[in-house]
Amino acid sequence: MSDHHKSSAAALAADDVRHGLQLWRTWVKLGWNDILLQYRRSLLGPFWLSASTAVTVISIGVVYAQIFRLELFEFMPFLCVGLLVWGYISTILNEAGGLFTASESYIKQIRLPYSLYVYKFIWSKIIVFAHNFFVYFGVIIYFQSWPSAAAFVAIPGFLLLTLNGALSSLYLGMASARFRDIPQIVTSVVQIFFFVTPIMWKTELLGPKSYLALLNPFFHLIEIVRAPLLGQIPDIRSYAAVLLITLINAAIAATFFTRFRKRIAYWI
Repeated sequence: MSDHHKSSAAALAADDVRHGLQLWRTWVKLGWNDILLQYRRSLLGPFWLSASTAVTVISIGVVYAQIFRLELFEFMPFLCVGLLVWGYISTILNEAGGLFTASESYIKQIRLPYSLYVYKFIWSKIIVFAHNFFVYFGVIIYFQSWPSAAAFVAIPGFLLLTLNGALSSLYLGMASARFRDIPQIVTSVVQIFFFVTPIMWKTELLGPKSYLALLNPFFHLIEIVRAPLLGQIPDIRSYAAVLLITLINAAIAATFFTRFRKRIAYWI
């Protein structure tokens, strides 16, 4: 590809991203409509996920607090936030494979920016996360575990996490449209990382090998949101790691979107 074609493709990709943002009313309505369709005729709607999350937090929290000999009032908030943030991350990664293929009817009939489907996808996941977040309020109220003003630091952390979710879902959605085995691979990898990431256990339990947690990118992505919600300021190493992860995701997403954006309609 010549330099002229590269610059032209990059400009078109940038216009797509910008135009998609300008159509925010469209993807907000579409994202909300996805939630309504998913839970149509359901008694509790998306709050079924909240109920399921609450049961999971309580059952695992009680058992694992006994196994690790931890105080319940200390372990339960840690587990709750970890599961909430992990659920947000894993849902994005596991469902990113259908980002474009699930919107085939829209893509082949209506000319809209491809980035709009990314915004719609992430917006719907934010809505579900907001529903589940009520479980966190229930836990801190019950255990009187107030996070103090440090909780506001979770806002930029969540924005960074969401940005990475949008970037990764873009290139995973494109790769999955071309190679249909990608979603199965991603699901397997995500499941493995769930067990090796400090979510149901604390980093201190690794003892002298606690550095293994620092090598786990998901630990840092969770920590920049979890630590503030527990009343702590995240380690600067976590922010540095997340910024590096963001740069890598941005580079991959930009490369994919610039080079293969025009092929999405043919791949689905």
